[in-house]
Amino acid sequence: MAGDTNPPPSLEQAGAANDAAPEALTPDTRRPPRQQRRTAGALLAAGPMIFLLTEFIAAAAWTDPPYSYTYHFISNLGVHGPSTLFGQYMYSPLAWVMNTGFFLFGITILAGVAALRGLPGRRRWAALVPATLLAAGGVLLGLFPGSGEAMNDGTGDFHAWGALAGFVGGNVLAIALGSMHRRAGLSPRLGRTLVAAGVIGLVSMVAYFADVISGANVLVGLVERGATHPFLLTLACAGVALWGPLRDRPGAVATR
Repeated sequence: MAGDTNPPPSLEQAGAANDAAPEALTPDTRRPPRQQRRTAGALLAAGPMIFLLTEFIAAAAWTDPPYSYTYHFISNLGVHGPSTLFGQYMYSPLAWVMNTGFFLFGITILAGVAALRGLPGRRRWAALVPATLLAAGGVLLGLFPGSGEAMNDGTGDFHAWGALAGFVGGNVLAIALGSMHRRAGLSPRLGRTLVAAGVIGLVSMVAYFADVISGANVLVGLVERGATHPFLLTLACAGVALWGPLRDRPGAVATR
């Protein structure tokens, strides 16, 4: 208008105005982009499912005598046999299925953690290191079945180290992801559940080794699963949560 003496805003003024826009209108850059979340979620969910499914298939094929989840070691499922170790008879008709599961599940979980880009700096390494340990443990378990013969020829040591790496790596990973749940894009409740699962797993690991070393072998299969299944199930839940819709926190807009 002719009477308007105010000049149009300069480019610098416009930029300053944009910089002063409310923080709530900008994306929450502390969380990973949607596609990265979905990729990480799919892999984190797939890894535990590979383990649990191959475990179930191998156990179902072991019928003479029937395999027991509370009595038998998990590693027995990877021994075709017949063999005997720690007083347990091992004959797994589908040992190759369980060994394939051992080999793949940790690698898949590691890939899921690597795909989760919302963990910067030291937090990222705090998740990658135990995930790598878990993957290495799974590979050792798959390549070196824990038979009685393996304990005599020396390859059983690799299996034992693989089991230890799997126990420690999986449970520490659950605790790490639970502790940094906001950065990972997980809910506080799921974060607490992950931490609790990791703690339960580490306590069960100590009880498991005490059970084996003492020779008691009381419900050893159940105790061993206490060291593995909690972190497997909660990591799978974390994967499903990452795959699903991103819930926004107050004052933040999710990346789409």
